[in-house]
Amino acid sequence: MIAELQCLVVDCPDPAELAAFYRSLLGGEVDRPDRRWSLGEAWSTLHTPGGLVLCFQGVADHRPPTWPDPERPQQSHLDLAVKDLDEAGEQVLALGATLLDAGGSGRSWRVYADPAGHPFCLVRH
Repeated sequence: MIAELQCLVVDCPDPAELAAFYRSLLGGEVDRPDRRWSLGEAWSTLHTPGGLVLCFQGVADHRPPTWPDPERPQQSHLDLAVKDLDEAGEQVLALGATLLDAGGSGRSWRVYADPAGHPFCLVRH
């Protein structure tokens, strides 16, 4: 095992509004303090009763998906918690991932793409 699923991140125009919507559907707690990320206007969370965390990321000029039309595909990515970014990065590259964004000095995450091109983040745990 290389990583642990930390959360599912969904792009949207209004993170707080979407978090409230999913709280109405699933229950749970919106914007519970969590050391793994900062909350703010562009980021909201929902800790569900089952333990899954949904994160809602504000995107300027958000264009909703037109499923099943691939012109505007689904817009989400996985955040995967790892103990060592360098070691996990080497492992996912060996599995066929591609590095998209190595980040700057001291940043706690890196962005990769899976072999089909879907982005995911490795996040220091």
